[in-house]
Amino acid sequence: MQQETNSNYPSNAFGRFWMKVPLVVRSILSGFAVTSIGVGSWVLLVENIPAPWSVVPMAAILIFYWIYFGGKWKPSNTQVFRRFCMRKSRLKRPAWIWSLLAASLIILFINSVGIFTFRIFEFQPDVFKTARFLNDLAPWKAWPVILMASLVAGICEEIGYRGYMQAPLEQKYGPVAGISITSLVFAVAHLHQAWAGGMLGMIVIFAVSFLIGYLAYSSKSLLPGIVAHVSFDIINFSYWWSDVVGTFERKPISMTGVDNHFIITVLLVLLSTILFIATIRKLLKLKGPADLA
Repeated sequence: MQQETNSNYPSNAFGRFWMKVPLVVRSILSGFAVTSIGVGSWVLLVENIPAPWSVVPMAAILIFYWIYFGGKWKPSNTQVFRRFCMRKSRLKRPAWIWSLLAASLIILFINSVGIFTFRIFEFQPDVFKTARFLNDLAPWKAWPVILMASLVAGICEEIGYRGYMQAPLEQKYGPVAGISITSLVFAVAHLHQAWAGGMLGMIVIFAVSFLIGYLAYSSKSLLPGIVAHVSFDIINFSYWWSDVVGTFERKPISMTGVDNHFIITVLLVLLSTILFIATIRKLLKLKGPADLA
């Protein structure tokens, strides 16, 4: 698809002004805005409607969100661009298999890196348990909130960042540059979270974003990344950010010494990284030379 087709913005005064803005700035602002619409809606609902009833209107919002930003409805002169950013490609069975394998490896990577980190630096529940309010809810209330929060983050952030932000950038500057810029913005946007953990947290968030970004590029779809994002956020909300399913109690190796648990964790980090690279290489072969141009 040619650049001018994908940049089919409205031909009014604002549209002409918008097209004069550098592509990097346009993409970052567009991606951030698209994400904020969905995430902001959920924040307003969960703060004003008692759990778990906030899930109901948010489910309706997500449906409309998916349809509109996927390219339906007016304005008609942005439909092509919206479909392009949504990466609406139908995955064939082999691509689905390899994409879901890559998504599973991302989930393994982020959790094994988390465990590795807290075997080096002591896990501090007071810092990382940012969703403690879930502990006070009955399971029938907590789990719908956990699932919806994970869906909102997974769907809205993938559409906003890996779709509206990354897709135009990778088309203009190539996949590595597009994914890198998007991942840097994604990491910076999460630094206000207490669990981000400063520079180390930024590096980990950047790495995870880069993996998901490359999965979106190599699969030509946002769906595998959404599966990965929703899945690891379910783990985050229920385990790392609350005590709904338990808490991390292992001590740092400075206190316990290097044990089998730590060695296995290191191996899982390395294994998930190596297998992810191999899986992406397989997806790129399925993609074909014409799609890589």
